[in-house]
Amino acid sequence: MIKRGFAHLGVFFLYLVSLLPLWVLFFFARLLYYLLYYVIGYRKKVVRSNLTNSFPEKSAAEILRIEKNYFKYLAQLIFEIIELSTITETETLKRVHFTGLEQVEKHFEKGESVLACTGHYGNWELGTLALGLNLTGKTIVIFKPINNKIFEAWFNKFRTKYGNIFVAMKQTLRAVATYKIEPSLLCFASDQSPIVSEYKHFVNFLNQPTAALLGVEKIAKSTNRPIYYFKVTPVKMGYYDVEVLPMCSNPSLTADGEITSLHFEYLEKIIKDKPEFWLWSHKRWKFKPELNNT
Repeated sequence: MIKRGFAHLGVFFLYLVSLLPLWVLFFFARLLYYLLYYVIGYRKKVVRSNLTNSFPEKSAAEILRIEKNYFKYLAQLIFEIIELSTITETETLKRVHFTGLEQVEKHFEKGESVLACTGHYGNWELGTLALGLNLTGKTIVIFKPINNKIFEAWFNKFRTKYGNIFVAMKQTLRAVATYKIEPSLLCFASDQSPIVSEYKHFVNFLNQPTAALLGVEKIAKSTNRPIYYFKVTPVKMGYYDVEVLPMCSNPSLTADGEITSLHFEYLEKIIKDKPEFWLWSHKRWKFKPELNNT
């Protein structure tokens, strides 16, 4: 009961913070960076290890520069996400610019549904929120629920305020069946680490074997829906470009694992270009191939 009370109080505090002007939020983000990096040292060992293993060709100085830039962006991202609870339609449309969405609309005009994949790169929350204002068909986002239901309710309230439908990962097949007769865009951010029972498939990603979720591939091959990659590019603080890239037009003809590998190839190229905008503090490589053989 006490924990629920603190959680409700925390959500109310986040709402008040979200009302502040963007420049004020970014001022606090700078302070949060110093707190996270220099005082708390939030997951610095995880970030350092992930960066070192992913970029063995880079010097210690280069790794340190990326690490600090990542924490600066992480602090900024936290306040950007807080702001989403009160962001207006006008502001959302101004902050995210899409190119290539007409490819998806052409499928919708023919009554076809489409799959989208991306990664936890840039402000994926703002990008998916903006999709609801830019597409004529339904936008269905597959997500991994968090443990705290009060904060999850806060997240889902702003995630769905412009018409997006959020579906828990375990309910993906049900969502496909429910919306199969109307054009929709089914979105996956498939770079998360699988749960223990699902880490059967590995891809070579950022110079190391990486356990991969197979959800988007399974749905694509069973429905033969075309897949597009949504490439997010930070432009300036709080502003993003999203480019819609054709990834696979005929999934049913692909070999097993091909779609999953292709998704990670797209993501890796983007990360290598500007690595500080990916979620490095996630324990992405906790599963090893040798554990799968025991």
